[in-house]
This record gives sequence, structure tokens and C-alpha cells, in this order.
Amino acid sequence: MDATLRRVLLASAVGSALEWYDYFIYGTASALVFGELFFPKLDPAMGTLAALVTFGVGFVARPFGGLVFGHFGDRLGRKPVLVITLLLVGGGTFLIGLLPTYASAGVWAPILLVALRLVQGFGAGAEYGGAVLLAVEHAPPGKRGFFGSWPPIGVTVGNLAASAVFALFSALPRDQFLLWGWRAPFLLSIVVIAAGMYIRMRVSETPVFSAALAEKKPLRAPVAHAIQRHPKEFLVVLGARLAENGLGYLFPVFTLNYLTKQLGMPKSTVLTGLTVAYLVSLFTIPAFSLLSDRIGRRPVYMGAAIFSALLAFPFFWLVMTQNAVLVGVALILALAVGVAGMFGPQAAYFAELFSTRSRYSGFAFARELGSVLAGGPAPAVSALLVIWAGGAPWGVAVYIMLLSVLTAVAIYFGPETYRSDLHAEVDDR
Repeated sequence: MDATLRRVLLASAVGSALEWYDYFIYGTASALVFGELFFPKLDPAMGTLAALVTFGVGFVARPFGGLVFGHFGDRLGRKPVLVITLLLVGGGTFLIGLLPTYASAGVWAPILLVALRLVQGFGAGAEYGGAVLLAVEHAPPGKRGFFGSWPPIGVTVGNLAASAVFALFSALPRDQFLLWGWRAPFLLSIVVIAAGMYIRMRVSETPVFSAALAEKKPLRAPVAHAIQRHPKEFLVVLGARLAENGLGYLFPVFTLNYLTKQLGMPKSTVLTGLTVAYLVSLFTIPAFSLLSDRIGRRPVYMGAAIFSALLAFPFFWLVMTQNAVLVGVALILALAVGVAGMFGPQAAYFAELFSTRSRYSGFAFARELGSVLAGGPAPAVSALLVIWAGGAPWGVAVYIMLLSVLTAVAIYFGPETYRSDLHAEVDDR
């Protein structure tokens, strides 16, 4: 692999690492401290629920970011949009680390928190889709799954870094953690912003988009084109996101809250389990992606969704033991097998579903609409189900099964794309 392709893969991974580092530290802070710091007037359970709702608010902005930046990504190119979205996501995260809490700013504290969460979501709405297209549209024949796995690997690195950083600072005495320790993970995002900007400014536009631009003018309304010409594919993306995105947030965010607040397990133990699961995912994501290059996207994706449905009740049987090893095994099975088996091949699959001139818009908008339906509400819905069940997690297990089955059905009705030719899809098909 030459230096240009290595730089492309690194550029696609770094931005995704930042995006999901940002999102995961926000989710972790929502589960652990935001209720106490920004919603202290509510009782602890409702304060945590309010904090998890602000986590979901960011997902409301994501489809709008996908619409706006997907439009410009299909008209101006992938590279310039990726620079802007990196700044938005990273800047929003950094500023959260500087926010006053309710004790010093009153009601303005949660208002500013929600506002910056919306900024994060708006930028993230097109960040991941652009990173995927940067990798997939540079990929040699037969390697789109592997190239597409680099943004998911970046996501996993971001989650891993967030888990490690929060584990480090949550080990502080509680008064110090509440005073300043929770801010450090947010402020450290400035390092990734700087590295990501340096790398992304040095990559070239994708050859597939450049060829499309040379052959035909950009579409005036690429998102409308994507919906009109690819309605089935649009729905497949929405359905495919339910389990991958919903469980990708439910398992780390809800499980962290449930095990620490409901079962009383030490935060460090749970965060260590999450860290190990993400470490294993660094290997399983490219493995599942490479497998999808060999046998197709659908069997790998659908198999992982079915596995996740079957794991729902055993997952809680394992975590309810409160045994650190068994909790770690549960998280590895959930995140490094179930979620990774969907997340790895998803990147190439979603890119292959749309034609070149509306690919960014179709990918980003459909994917982020799925986020609103799945990842955004998943932690809060799970928390409500536990309250409804009097502290028992079985309603959450049924919810996991529902999301997984719906995704398996969507993939079953979707087309197989792993042998398609992206260069042949410049037309309006």
C-alpha cells in the first residue's frame, strides 16, 4: 500500500475517532455526573434520566447536519466538508469542558449544555459518512470492506480512548472529580482536533468523486435524488441502523449507568470491561469487514444482528452476577461480536447502496435519521424501562431483541452490493 492510501486511511480514522470520543465521553458523563452537576434540583433517578435525554438531543441535530453537509459534500467534494465537520464536533466538545455548572450559572448551565450538544450533533451528522466515503472511494477493487473498516476502527479507538480517560479521571476523589476531573476528557479533545486537521488537509479528493465531476455536473439537490432514485436503499439504511446504532450506545451508556447506579459496582470495574471490549473490537471490526469482502455484506451483517437478538437475555444474566470477569465477557460478546459484526461491513455497504453524485447525501441523511430512531433514544428508553420494571432489566432485553430483529429483516430485504463497481455508478441509475 502506497503512502497516499495510508494517509487516506489515517485521515478517515482520525476524524471518526474524534467524533466518537466526543460522543462517548458525553454519554459517559451523562451516565455518571451530568445529572448531579446540571440537574441537581431533580431526584437522582430523574436527574440521570434528564442527562441521558440531553445525550439524545444531539441525535436530533444529526440528520440536519447530514442534509446540509451531505449536500455540499456531493457538490463541492468530500475533503472540504470533512475539515468543517471536524472543527464543529471537536469545538463543541472542547467548549463543554469549559461550561459552568448549575451551581454557578443556574438554569443557563443545562441550556448551554444542550446548545453545545446540538453543535456536536450537527457536525457529526456528516462526519462519519464523509470519512467512510473518503476511504471507500479510494479503495482498490475487492477491498472496499477492509478500507471501509477504518472509520469504524477510528470509532472504536475513540470509544477506547474515552473509556480509558474517564477511567483515569474517575479514580480521583469524588469531590475533585466533580470539581474539575470530569472536564479533562472534554478538554483533551483539542489534541485530536489538531492532529485530524493536519492529516485531512493533506489528503486528495476521492478518485470516484473526481471522475463523476468530470463526467457530469453536480446535482442541484442530491438528497432529493438519493430519496427518489434509491427509496428501497434509503429504507434499508434506516432499518440497518436500528440494532447497530441502538446497541452501540445502549450497551456502553446504559450498562455503565445500570451497573454503577442500580447494582453498585465500581465505575472503574465497568469502565475496564468496556475498555477490554473495545480493544477486542479493534481486531473483530476489520475481520468482519474482510469477511464481507469474501462472502458479501448481507450475510455478515444479518448474522451479527441475529447473534445480538439471541444474546439479549444472556447478556443480563451475565452482568447481574456482578462478577468482573463475567461482566467483561458480556461486554465483549455484545460489543466486539454483535455490534462489531454489523458496524464493520456497514461502512462499505451503505456507500455501495447509492450512486456517486448523491452518495454523500443519501448515506449521511439516511444514516443519521436512523440515529434519531435508534442511538439517540436508546439509553433514555432503557432507563425508563428499568424504572417501569422496578429496577429489573428484562424490558431492556426485549428492547434489544426488537431492534436486532428489525435490523435483520431490513438486511434480508436489502440488495447485495459487495461486487458492485462504484465507478460504474456515476449515472443517475
